[in-house]
Amino acid sequence: MNPVYPIYIPSKGRCKSQQTVKALERMQVPYRLVIEPQEFDYYAAVVDPAKILTLPFSNRGLVPARNWIWEHALATGAKRHWQLDDNIRNFYRLNRNTRVQVRTGAIFRAAEHFVDRYENVALAGFQYKMFAPSRSKWPAFSLNTRIYSCTLVKNDIPYRYRAVFNDDTDLSLRVLKDGLCTILFFAFLADKSQTMTVKGGNTELYAGSGRLHMAQSLQEQHPDVTQIVQKWGRWQHHVDYRPFKKNRLIRKANITIPEGIDNFGMELTVAV
Repeated sequence: MNPVYPIYIPSKGRCKSQQTVKALERMQVPYRLVIEPQEFDYYAAVVDPAKILTLPFSNRGLVPARNWIWEHALATGAKRHWQLDDNIRNFYRLNRNTRVQVRTGAIFRAAEHFVDRYENVALAGFQYKMFAPSRSKWPAFSLNTRIYSCTLVKNDIPYRYRAVFNDDTDLSLRVLKDGLCTILFFAFLADKSQTMTVKGGNTELYAGSGRLHMAQSLQEQHPDVTQIVQKWGRWQHHVDYRPFKKNRLIRKANITIPEGIDNFGMELTVAV
């Protein structure tokens, strides 16, 4: 049981770590690793070259790479595509306050199946494992909030990534302001490495005063819902998503939801 929609992993300067690639390989989930041409030999030494897509440009940053991926997905005819950060160590199923590491791509397929019930879900994704501690109760999903790092994108929405900082948060806010919906799954979690702990990628952007610039950038784009605050001893942006709670899911007319629970072939087993 694997995803229907293509999975892309943009990566730069992380050929030695490849955390998301390793996770998907363990789960036997198909993916395409998207890299800059000057790094091909380094990545091809550790990743099957057949799974690598090479960008037609270099050193232009993550946003152009994300938008190139979007156009590539459109060209395949896919209705949606996944974009995963390259520093996700594992994926988990959260059920009854227990986070269980998964060894199957069924969580991606289950998320796709749920999202495809509705006409107006522009973005969906998995919550971070660190933000869903097992000591607390969590819903299966949360509506109309930010989606980042593990994102399922509806390909025909009239947006693209932009700016340097907060490209995913900015995209989430733009779709929400236009009345569309986002779904953040708590039932499925991504165990993403904390920012600044893995070399490469956008790490250099957050060094020094980078976090303050990041927060200021989002406040300039969305001053109506964004404040600059200090959390955990560093500057952060704080977004008020309450104005978007009125955005309602619109179920497709031809959708029939069956009775009972569909686990998409997943079974709880004991690791040996």
